[in-house]
Amino acid sequence: MTRDEAIVPKMAELFDPEPERWGLRGDPHVWRALRDHLSRTDVPASVDEAVSLLRVAFSELVGADPVTNAETSVYREQFAHGGMSSGMVSLDTWRDRLLPLLAERVRVLLKP
Repeated sequence: MTRDEAIVPKMAELFDPEPERWGLRGDPHVWRALRDHLSRTDVPASVDEAVSLLRVAFSELVGADPVTNAETSVYREQFAHGGMSSGMVSLDTWRDRLLPLLAERVRVLLKP
């Protein structure tokens, strides 16, 4: 059976379960926004393509590329839902833990 004949998983599947730890209060809201944004998107055939898709979607939603932006965090009002660091998104956490977690989930999903 070829990939075209198989049921191709959607990117939203990568986001369950949610991580137990976040960097800042805006991170879980970004996680859910990414999941919703990519909910109807097929998982690409390669890990690199999936990571690129995640990075582009993150940049569109947050307005900052987590890989090239040297800032440790950014404030985004749309992710502010109360609390001391409300609306703060940890680019460090996305760079170091959350995007690698999603990439690993893609690797597992794509294993033959």
